[in-house]
Amino acid sequence: MTAHDAPDHDDRPLGSVDARFTLAAERTVLAWIRTSLGLIAAGVAVLHVIDRFGEPGTRQALGVTLIAVGALTAVLGGWRWRRTTTALRTGSDMPGGGAVWVVIAAIVVLAAAFAVVSLIGASG
Repeated sequence: MTAHDAPDHDDRPLGSVDARFTLAAERTVLAWIRTSLGLIAAGVAVLHVIDRFGEPGTRQALGVTLIAVGALTAVLGGWRWRRTTTALRTGSDMPGGGAVWVVIAAIVVLAAAFAVVSLIGASG
């Protein structure tokens, strides 16, 4: 398809959005939800499957933190999806990557905590 053959989108009503963009936004929020569920499942596993994990209270702290980060991920994904769909409808700026960086930072901190606890447990 050439530029000349492309459909003219100027005749769309104000606020209408190409379905491909709204469906892409839905797929993205579903990815956020899958990530959230994975974090929550990991937290539940840490709390209820692992018998002993480092110092007393460590297993509970890491498990609850995983569940909290999972819940936060769901909220951030929903918030970002809402901002994205609003931006698509109104033509305003798309949301930045701040929410993504929050989740990345939380996962890195949790990974470091698991590594430290594993090293301490292996040496003790």
